[in-house]
Amino acid sequence: MPRKERDEKRRDSKGRLLKSGESQRPDGRYAYKYMDAFGNPKFVYSWKLVPTDKIPAGKRPDLSLREKVRQIQQDIADGIDPIGKKMTVCQLYAKYIRQRGNVKRGTKKSREQLMKLLSDDKLGAASIDSVKLSDAKEWALRMQEQGVAYNTICNSKRSLKAIFYMAIQDDCIRKNPFDFPINDVINDDTEPKVPLTPRTGRRTPEIHAGRSRVCQVL
Repeated sequence: MPRKERDEKRRDSKGRLLKSGESQRPDGRYAYKYMDAFGNPKFVYSWKLVPTDKIPAGKRPDLSLREKVRQIQQDIADGIDPIGKKMTVCQLYAKYIRQRGNVKRGTKKSREQLMKLLSDDKLGAASIDSVKLSDAKEWALRMQEQGVAYNTICNSKRSLKAIFYMAIQDDCIRKNPFDFPINDVINDDTEPKVPLTPRTGRRTPEIHAGRSRVCQVL
């Protein structure tokens, strides 16, 4: 039987025609089979065929199968790596620093600090394709609320912008969620230093207005 005719005769438990690559398992879950960029078979699953279907009781809310298929097809059309985009932020940062190992001791310490911040925060476990601009800004706010120094947040944000730029170059994602001015989100709460005057030994307030900082990429 020709494949087209065979596909047209396949229906789900509700009598709906299933498209090429779609199937329904005995437990009711839908599956879609496709080939990745390396020619390897891959599958995605959902309890819903279309968005209007209801999720079975006790199952986690999810996109419908056909919504996922549209995303996969769009990724393939845009050259997006469907596997790479699912790595976590921590995994992406580990990949970034592994490829840039020739750094000073101080930079290594700063990298360890950033990895700990990511590991202790929900951002670190998020897949890179799920991180939005608002998520990145919320991360900066959480860091300041937890007492992380402004300079540390500044440096960390620049590093995160760099690793997401690498992910764009690797065709894993389309946009960089950390491409925003940090001062739009948090204020510089650094306490001004008060140096001693050479003659009297008294402390004089340091002029802070207009000062600039050099933030490093870790």
